[in-house]
Amino acid sequence: MSRISIVVPILNEATHLVGCLRALQSLRAQNCELIVADGGSQDQSVALAEPLADHVITGSKGRALQMNAGARQADGDILWFLHADTLPPPDVADLIRAALADPEQCWGRFDVRLSGRHRLLRVVETLMNARSRLTGIATGDQGIFVRRNLFERVGGYPPIALMEDIALSCLLKRHRWPVCLRQRVLASSRRWERDGVFRTILLMWRLRLAYFFGADPADLTRIYYRS
Repeated sequence: MSRISIVVPILNEATHLVGCLRALQSLRAQNCELIVADGGSQDQSVALAEPLADHVITGSKGRALQMNAGARQADGDILWFLHADTLPPPDVADLIRAALADPEQCWGRFDVRLSGRHRLLRVVETLMNARSRLTGIATGDQGIFVRRNLFERVGGYPPIALMEDIALSCLLKRHRWPVCLRQRVLASSRRWERDGVFRTILLMWRLRLAYFFGADPADLTRIYYRS
């Protein structure tokens, strides 16, 4: 049975972290290890994570840097990167192992469902999943999983401030198209609800188009957080 290392990057996630880590506890008895990679939280995130994870590491801020640090700590054959405000589907370890049972398959992701009830969120998640299936590009919200040897071969997440998930997907799909599982992770819609669905849609497309045309991810990060 392949060992799965689950890497959860955090930064001041005390509100959502315990729910996520508790949902992953049963996996620790299924040959999975749980690694929390902190980027310098100022709240109680690290203290909350320590009794619920196999390893809690602290390093430089930046999701790409944190996930790479978690991957270096991992000893699994498969790496699964999960956001702290995202919950897994049932039998997730079996789903990942089955998706990669064919030696030719080397990475994949889940469909996503956003947690809020706003009707437009159903449209957003449907388009996210369809776009990913069409382009072979996965977002971090979709729970990217990858064979460790391929992750290391492509150099891990590019150390950029934003769009690291898109950059990694581009590297991985040069080797193989992703397995796009229809089972869904449940991702928080907090930003959509806080900032408005239409406004967030426009912001995300603005950032992605700018990145596609060569904008510096550091500049995009400033726009993202200023907005």
